[in-house]
Amino acid sequence: MTVSFSFARVPPIHCGTGTLKEITAWLRSLKAESVLLLTGRASLQEMGQLSVVMSLIDDAGAKHSHVICAGEPSTELVDQTTQHWFGQGIDAVIGIGGGSVIDFGKAIAAMIPHGNSVLDHLEGVGRGLAHSGITLPFLAIPTTSGTGGEVSKNAVLSDVGPDGYKKSLRHNNFVPSAVILDGSLLTGAAADVTAACGMDAFTQLLEPFLSPTASPLSDAIVWSGLQHLVPNLRRACGEGSTDPQVRLHMAYGSLCSGIGLANAGLGIVHGLAGPIGGWFPMPHGVICGTLMGAAQQQNWSALKQRDPHNPAVERMARVGRLLPGGSHLTQNNAAVDHLTDCLVQWVDELKIPRLSDYGITHGDLDRIVGAASNRNNPIALTPSEIKTLLETRL
Repeated sequence: MTVSFSFARVPPIHCGTGTLKEITAWLRSLKAESVLLLTGRASLQEMGQLSVVMSLIDDAGAKHSHVICAGEPSTELVDQTTQHWFGQGIDAVIGIGGGSVIDFGKAIAAMIPHGNSVLDHLEGVGRGLAHSGITLPFLAIPTTSGTGGEVSKNAVLSDVGPDGYKKSLRHNNFVPSAVILDGSLLTGAAADVTAACGMDAFTQLLEPFLSPTASPLSDAIVWSGLQHLVPNLRRACGEGSTDPQVRLHMAYGSLCSGIGLANAGLGIVHGLAGPIGGWFPMPHGVICGTLMGAAQQQNWSALKQRDPHNPAVERMARVGRLLPGGSHLTQNNAAVDHLTDCLVQWVDELKIPRLSDYGITHGDLDRIVGAASNRNNPIALTPSEIKTLLETRL
């Protein structure tokens, strides 16, 4: 941990059941007359909340147009939407949905003022042109608890296929203008979606906590997120799935994970999620969920062999003591063992799919390993170690 650090901007956050009504005040503060409302395919409608949202927009004296993002956003979808709405007088964008909708919203808010292709600015695959940072006001309202994208500055876009990619449109100004976390919107996610999103959020809390670039401020936020998410993750997938407070704890944990990753970085799980998500039709949360236990087992094995005094060992132990049944473990090694055992158990208990369920074979592993990033992992894993952790989840 370093005491010399910078910290990314965090938007105004309205957290609590009933905060959806803040939509009206936010739009009035902007004097917005025309709003682009982005949602997922059906969940908001099925919960009966779409009409509520539209009424809140009406109350602000604004008209709205509705656009659906049915899956992880592609560059093609962003360009089509941008071209359609460029020059149409849109004053603000509201995104209500999972991480895909939030990423879509950030990209649309950033591109509508300009009208050009997002590929002009997309990292790694685009033309490499700097974005001006001029963006429409964007209100992010998550309905799942996983990506933390509501507080980050990048929009992840993908083109899935053998030569596909998953890359970011990034600028400090792309942090949403405001965030609403309303428990009443969070109870609609199915158990499998909740499990994958929850494991993604846990990954995004643990990896920044173990990162060599962690700071006292990122630690405090990440630890708070862990304290709220850990007791509620499995409850949200079962008996607590319809409890707005359980869901709100999960959403708060996810929010903290977004702040953590923006300020301390991510480890090997997310270093693998990029190439896997670009080449195979595997949702990001499922990738993180399925790899989390195996990755921490491999990290722990490497740390014991090559760097047993790494500060990450004490941090892994601290998280192990936070997990159910770990509070009495005074020895670090036992607490870290408990952490890795619990994560492997959670993956099985929550029925997180395997890599092979999405067509990944042993023959694909060397290519995945070759494209993986070790950045901000507590220890640099060797290609052989990375391949081993992938083999565990085939």
